[in-house]
Amino acid sequence: MSDHKEAVDEFTHDIAIEISRALNITNPNDLLAKRVIQQAKNNKFDKFADACQTFGRFKREFLLEIYTKIDNHLKDTAFTSQEGTAVRSATDGQRGEVLMLGNNLPGGLISRNKSSKADDQRPIFKAPEPKASVFGLDKLAEKKRAQKKAEERAQKRVKVSYWDDEEMEENKDDTEITKSRPKYRGNHLEPASPDRRDDRRRRDDRDRHRSSRRYDDSRSSRRDQESSRREYDDRSSSSRRDERPHTPASTPGRDGSETPRRGGLIKRSQWASMTPRSRMEPPTPQRSTNGRSTDSGLGRSIGSRSTWDSTPTVRSTVYDEVALEYPEEYPGDEEDRRRWEEEQAQLDRDWYSMEESGAMDETHNPFAEYEATTKLQDESLEQKQIKKLSARQAQYNKDTEMWETSRMLSSGVAQRREVDTDFDEDSENRVHVMVHDIKPPFLSGRVVFTKQLEAVQHVRDPTSDMAICAKKGSRLVREKREQAERAKATKFELAGTTLGNVMGVKNNPNEEEQQDESTGDSKFASHLKASEASSDFARTKSMREQREFLPVFAVREDLLRVVRDNQVVIIVGETGSGKTTQLTQYLHEDGYTKYGKISCTQPRRVAAMSVAKRVAEEVGTKLGDLVGYSIRFEDQTSENTMIKYMTDGILLRESMNSPDLDQYSAIIMDEAHERALNTDVLMGLLRKVMARRRDLKLIVTSATMNADRFAQFFGNAPCFYIPGRTFPVDVMFSKTPCEDYVDSAVKQTLAIHLSQPAGDILVFMTGQEDIEVTCTVLKERLEQLENPPPLAILPIYSQLPADLQAKIFQRSENNARKVIVATNIAETSLTVDGIMYVVDTGYCKLKVYNPRIGMDALQVTPISQANGNQRSGRAGRTGPGVAYRLYTEEAYRTEMFMNTIPEIQRTNLASVVLQLKCLGVKNLLDFDFMDPPPQENILNSMYQLWILGAFDNNGDLTPIGQKMNEFPLDPSLAKMLITAEEQGCTAEVVTIVSMLSVPSVFYRPKERMEESDAAREKFFVPESDHLTLLHVYTQWKSNNYRDDWCNKHFIHSKAMRKAREVRSQLIDIMKTVKMPYVSCNTDWDIIRKCICSAYFHQAARVKGIGEYVNCRTGMKCHLHPTSALFGAGFTPDYVVYHELVLTSKEFMQCVTSVDPYWLAEMGPMFFSIRERDVR
Repeated sequence: MSDHKEAVDEFTHDIAIEISRALNITNPNDLLAKRVIQQAKNNKFDKFADACQTFGRFKREFLLEIYTKIDNHLKDTAFTSQEGTAVRSATDGQRGEVLMLGNNLPGGLISRNKSSKADDQRPIFKAPEPKASVFGLDKLAEKKRAQKKAEERAQKRVKVSYWDDEEMEENKDDTEITKSRPKYRGNHLEPASPDRRDDRRRRDDRDRHRSSRRYDDSRSSRRDQESSRREYDDRSSSSRRDERPHTPASTPGRDGSETPRRGGLIKRSQWASMTPRSRMEPPTPQRSTNGRSTDSGLGRSIGSRSTWDSTPTVRSTVYDEVALEYPEEYPGDEEDRRRWEEEQAQLDRDWYSMEESGAMDETHNPFAEYEATTKLQDESLEQKQIKKLSARQAQYNKDTEMWETSRMLSSGVAQRREVDTDFDEDSENRVHVMVHDIKPPFLSGRVVFTKQLEAVQHVRDPTSDMAICAKKGSRLVREKREQAERAKATKFELAGTTLGNVMGVKNNPNEEEQQDESTGDSKFASHLKASEASSDFARTKSMREQREFLPVFAVREDLLRVVRDNQVVIIVGETGSGKTTQLTQYLHEDGYTKYGKISCTQPRRVAAMSVAKRVAEEVGTKLGDLVGYSIRFEDQTSENTMIKYMTDGILLRESMNSPDLDQYSAIIMDEAHERALNTDVLMGLLRKVMARRRDLKLIVTSATMNADRFAQFFGNAPCFYIPGRTFPVDVMFSKTPCEDYVDSAVKQTLAIHLSQPAGDILVFMTGQEDIEVTCTVLKERLEQLENPPPLAILPIYSQLPADLQAKIFQRSENNARKVIVATNIAETSLTVDGIMYVVDTGYCKLKVYNPRIGMDALQVTPISQANGNQRSGRAGRTGPGVAYRLYTEEAYRTEMFMNTIPEIQRTNLASVVLQLKCLGVKNLLDFDFMDPPPQENILNSMYQLWILGAFDNNGDLTPIGQKMNEFPLDPSLAKMLITAEEQGCTAEVVTIVSMLSVPSVFYRPKERMEESDAAREKFFVPESDHLTLLHVYTQWKSNNYRDDWCNKHFIHSKAMRKAREVRSQLIDIMKTVKMPYVSCNTDWDIIRKCICSAYFHQAARVKGIGEYVNCRTGMKCHLHPTSALFGAGFTPDYVVYHELVLTSKEFMQCVTSVDPYWLAEMGPMFFSIRERDVR
């Protein structure tokens, strides 16, 4: 029987190995093999093949081969069993033990054989009826069989397992153990054979030193063990207590297990062989439930033994030879007795130590048969105690559990215990994206791309007070932000209700809609009015007298002579000297406009517009006639325009169409000291243009004392200095560092307003939020005073509507003092009449490139000393002034750079590199940068443009790159639009691009977070945040662009109107480049593919619930809780994101799930596909 069982197990394992090879899995699954064998045994081939398809996708040829092999094996096994085994009839003289299964029997630990059939369905083997043979052969055969069985019984021995043999004995079948059990005659124990006793003694001699240590346990330890066993037996016997007399019984154990059985059926030699002493995890023994005590028995009388509960009734069967009983007296010597008792104590210790540690597995689990019942009871109890979950949370928990199970199985930490026959079709073929890094040929082998190898630090001392304060931000701003959210939520809640009407909260949905309904009135020029004098100087002097009062007028002739004699001139003049407004007029009056236009570049749009307005008034012409300006998306010029103010970006784009700038006779680069990105690029281009055009005049103006740098760059060009500032300015430093620069600025402004003479105030802040909070707090604190002097509070920043920007140049009502709160756009040529006081916080927002996230980010940083001097100069334009600096003089000297870090050294250069390629710059190494950018920035920019398709393998511009340059967008967004043209979905993609160009359109007030989240979920598209933005805009459009609809759904109406304006501007550019405007209707998978084409280099793969890692860099990034993919019921394997936001974690903003095949199609330089068939 043992040999037959081993053959069956070996055959099953062979089948498992073949199945594992067919399924391409590592570990063979014997359980699956058994099920396959069972199917082959019970079914024909067709049904067998259909049944096996539920376990995996097998080839039919493989199934036929397996079926034939199993069928042949079953036939061979059946033939061998018929020849070698005879079925004996049960006689009254033979006694075996069979556990009668019935509901009326007492309980106990039953270890059933693993079988898929119920007990009543198991086959019952009956003895065949004896038939008399005519020739008497039956009697002869019976004698032969009896003789053969006697020989087998005498030969079979239980193998004594030493330490090295334990591994081999683990898979031994229980059949041999059962047949070699000790025989109990009366009250005496007889070994199975004398030879076995000798083997046991030899083993005892080898282990005498080990057994003595185990025996030398203290009495207290044994008493503790005894009490623990008694307590356990009391618990276990309470469920199976019965009054009937009991009979010693044996419980058949599970096949293949070496766990000791109940009822004292195992003899001492077998206990020794099955107790692995060399392992840390012993097997789980089970105690005897007969009259014999299970403790060591030392020092205890038989009369003091506990009375055990009865065991199940036994009947004689043909499987056991005799009924076995425990002896009351132990035969043998004292050494055998001591050894027996010691092993019993050790097994009990192993039992309880394993129970406490919880180390039970499938092999050593005495409660295996009750696990199903216990599991059902635990589940019912959990159902009663569990809280009601929402459908979304329940699905989230289910996904979490499935994901954890999948990852544990794939990592090998856990193994599958059962075969899942309900396979998911999507999981049958897993697609693995292989990541590689292919470098373009024009970058391979290049090491030195620039003289600046290391990144430039944008803060002089990161540990200084100003740097730490800039990193922390303003506490007042945070408080006001929370307060505004609460007030807005309360207003929305009360608007339209009875209480709201009583409190005066009105619901006027069309109020904001009427303010800005169209984009036609957004031009700055339409809001500019004639300047009204506000200072004594402007009111008492005529326009001609004001021009002649400027310092530059005194050196007019000398300046024009230097310009005539030199092609390039560097003019250095302090703020207020008049160089910005007067130089263009002097050149026009000297006749330079006869040969072409005079261009004056400004680093900011507001400066270009305001200076053009001032010069037009001084010349006495209409703005847009002789004097005009040109900025992005707005051109206020005509054919008669000869003096043209523009941003440096406009001149850079003009140079693409006209490389030599033939339409200009003179170019003035104003405020070059700011070192804007386009300014540095322009200087490099103009240096080449000057070599080709000897008639072109170039004037570079700077307000600081770093003119020598510009002179050296242009070949030692002459420097012309304009002496003196118009009016003196007193500079006042703070005595101590301020912790909150916004609060300090508000206090200083109020102090000036209440204690200083007349004069307008200019406050420098970092950004839009700081400016709005400053204006709000100033207004609130003025209202707390009794009869304060009137104060007009005017903000100005780049995102402010044009009509509100123009108000700062107009005279205030009732001649009230104006306080202008501005960003650093007011540092340069922006001149506001009447400014007498300047409040300098000492901070500004710089655009800094972060190579870790691969994009630019605005960071609050301390200003430079040059910026501080420029800000102070604003107070002396129209009269004597005072500059209040909210930082110490020590901080000015030690914590600020001398000059601002050039933008080209701290920002992403992708757009610049693309423009230079369009301008014909073949090699960036040959381009003349005044300050070379860091090598890492150049490499990243060139590599990014190559992967987007703007460069070919030789580094030359492609047609896609030329079209990308037409759009004033980030290269990735431009690539998205170009791909949309190919896919036929430009109408949807241009909307997504416009929504990405504005701040977040959703807001989330604290008092109504759940309500706002519910409103946001209505717009969610589970696959994409980009599509969610498209959905929001589509719904807003279908509701006639109404603001009350935005307020109802917790959407910023101003941001939506701004997105609408950007969208109309992009559509105009699309018409210019003849890009069709087509829609894909509801086929949004095409849109996701376009998004993937633009951001495949920012792809991430799933790592955990809501956690991803960048496919290329391995950097962790997380789904934001406000994302449509967060808790959406499924976790996509691969996503792409628009940008990373660094807060408490690295959160991905605007995430879209993508097909891995799209990654390989759109980004073959990074990704390739490897399919893995899980069958």
